[in-house]
Amino acid sequence: MTQRAAAARCHEIIDAVERVFRGKREVVELVMTAILARGHVLLEDVPGVGKTTLARTFAHVLGLSHQRIQFASDLMPADITGVGIFDQTSGNFEFKPGPVFCNVLLADEINRTTPRTQSALLEAMAENHVTVDGTTHKLPQPFVVLATQNPREFHGTYPLPESQLDRFLVRLSVGYPSPDVERALVRHHGAPLDLSDLPVFLDEAGLLGLVASATDVQVSDDVLGYLHGLVRATRESRHIELGLSTRAAIGWYRCVQAYALVRGRAFATPDDVRHTFLPIAAHRAIPAGHAGGSIDRLQVEAILQSLIESVAPPM
Repeated sequence: MTQRAAAARCHEIIDAVERVFRGKREVVELVMTAILARGHVLLEDVPGVGKTTLARTFAHVLGLSHQRIQFASDLMPADITGVGIFDQTSGNFEFKPGPVFCNVLLADEINRTTPRTQSALLEAMAENHVTVDGTTHKLPQPFVVLATQNPREFHGTYPLPESQLDRFLVRLSVGYPSPDVERALVRHHGAPLDLSDLPVFLDEAGLLGLVASATDVQVSDDVLGYLHGLVRATRESRHIELGLSTRAAIGWYRCVQAYALVRGRAFATPDDVRHTFLPIAAHRAIPAGHAGGSIDRLQVEAILQSLIESVAPPM
């Protein structure tokens, strides 16, 4: 698939998702960007703003197998990965795959379960396989986690550990719809839950083809230098205790390539770097003097915004 054809297909997919998830094209574009960059997405916001609808709609239009897990305090690791069941006929344990064995996993309210169960998902996100009873089982490819999370200060939530947060390529806030869109949703009782009217654009091979097109996007030395300068700025700032890791920088590079493709270009620009910086960095950066507990997201974003202004883009 040529890059022009790939960009056109991305545009069609985003338009289709917007037929259900209305008025938030920027969020839809960034989710598409993360998928093309082979990354996982964390959608964090208050309940009732369409996070699950967005994830379900993407899974449908991409034409991929998908499962949904409603995370809760009593969810066990085996409920995600699967379990070995003893077969009396053969005298052996037979592995019964859990819902993680799919292309798109919709992890609803991921921070409502215990850290032990959250960690069961970490291996799948990081290694694309799970280990049960000492045996490793590979996951289907591609494998993407679209997770939703309530703000940490809500009752009954468990903060995600930094190691798992780092496995999410981007964290996005959906936000409330615009007044016009919200009035239309209220009048028509919300977005339709039946997705059968939406076209299916891809399958596993088709999505992998789009991913390959994204990796072919050209990133000049100047644009790469700008990206790396911002990475270093997060580590050197006196306002940030923990900046971006090398793994985060590699993921961000892929994200910049994918975002350029989504915007219809075969080359990346400094604006692609700037536009993807906060979704990449806001959940990874820890402000100086942080004593544990919930991190003030607005504070972190303000610090990161000041870094953008302090690092000059290439001319």
